[in-house]
Amino acid sequence: MNAQARTDGPRILVIDDEPQIRRFMRASLTAEGYTYLEAATAEQGIKQITSQNPHLVILDLGLPDADGYQVMRQLREWSQVPVLVLTARDDELQKVKLLEGGANDYLTKPFGIRELMARIHVLLRDLSVQQPTAEAQLRFGELLIDREQHKVFLQNEIVNLSRKEYALLDFLVSHPQKLVTQQQLLEKIWGQTHQEDTHYLRIFVSQVRKKLKDDPAQPKYIETEPGVGYRFIAEKS
Repeated sequence: MNAQARTDGPRILVIDDEPQIRRFMRASLTAEGYTYLEAATAEQGIKQITSQNPHLVILDLGLPDADGYQVMRQLREWSQVPVLVLTARDDELQKVKLLEGGANDYLTKPFGIRELMARIHVLLRDLSVQQPTAEAQLRFGELLIDREQHKVFLQNEIVNLSRKEYALLDFLVSHPQKLVTQQQLLEKIWGQTHQEDTHYLRIFVSQVRKKLKDDPAQPKYIETEPGVGYRFIAEKS
């Protein structure tokens, strides 16, 4: 299975076990300029989400290895990527359950290309990318981040961070208590061509931790979610 067809458009991941649906989606989405990603199982889908950081997920509820609701619950533990659910049932209770379970929208099978594209356009238009806080200075106990001067202080002593180390810390701080995936960090700091270079990230996170005197076994600032990403856990003071 060829799992990816690249263009320059937003990345859309289709998780569906029906080959004919994936073929239809592939032709439709690439024709609209989207970057098409696909998976036939829940396991493959979760791996694609963590590795490819899609802008939108189209999820079929009837997957062979897991219920679509389980996939949404697992996904919502660490990601707010918009999810458009495909379902064969058209009853109000299920629609409510889908929306309460984390879906952003749903489509009932069979559906037309115009309706699909309209739903996608709305979800991508409404996607709110969290911007860094406008606060000039952020303090987390002994740690002070001066965002105007791009300087970091620990116990009132300046911490000498490289530009990329500072960018990494600042991006994590901009998403407090939220899991930031490895691919989000790599794309933000190194660009899309480095999304597979997770060894870069491990090295730079290790360097930042060392300079912040942050023990990875008992972190005060940066917590690791193995195989997925990192979370800035300190509370503002």
